[in-house]
Amino acid sequence: MQTEQTFRGRVVAVVTARGGSKGVPGKNLRLLRGRPLIDWTVAAALGSASLARTIVSTDCEAIAGAAREAGAEVPFIRPPHLATDTATQLEVIRHALGWLAGHGECPEYVLTLQPTSPLRTSQDIDAAVGLALSHRARAVVGVAPVQHHPSLMRTLGPDGGLSPYLADPAHNSRRQDHEALYAINGAIYVNRCADLLESGQFSPAGALAYVMPAERSIDIDEAWQFQVAEALLTGVAP
Repeated sequence: MQTEQTFRGRVVAVVTARGGSKGVPGKNLRLLRGRPLIDWTVAAALGSASLARTIVSTDCEAIAGAAREAGAEVPFIRPPHLATDTATQLEVIRHALGWLAGHGECPEYVLTLQPTSPLRTSQDIDAAVGLALSHRARAVVGVAPVQHHPSLMRTLGPDGGLSPYLADPAHNSRRQDHEALYAINGAIYVNRCADLLESGQFSPAGALAYVMPAERSIDIDEAWQFQVAEALLTGVAP
């Protein structure tokens, strides 16, 4: 059984939170049940027994201030070229790991956390990290059950007509007869650092799944999803 001592020093969390957001301006600082959105992710990381450090990578001084107030480290401000719409998550994590290496720290695993998944818990983090360490996995990725099976999906033609998305869709089948499918939910990525830097893949071949329920897998990308998160967080201590 993994203990806190076997976790410590092996895993560093990087919370990726840039200032720009076209869908919901100022999203990472928008209040969710009276707290900035980023605060929920920082709290989940700090409540975990699995992490050596929780670092926030941001280009925004206001986000940096909120993250520090929540208890996270913000040891650097992300350079502008990594805060554009075209900058990738991989580039951001490479930068953070490079900063750590330059300061004499080379964790075995990096845990990438996006603030847009505020219902992910400390227990989720510990379970996913424990799965990675116990199996010496290349990666562990958070997933959730697919709500709408591809066999039920249709494309819409120019004339408004529907066509099956799959070449041979199931007809008149019961939902419970469909094969269980899962989608990456964006809430948790645990990656062996050396492998991530070499492959450039957060979900490489052989990655293990950490299955999360739909209600903890919400990924806030639009304003209305804040309302859903508010409702799901009812009864959760602020």
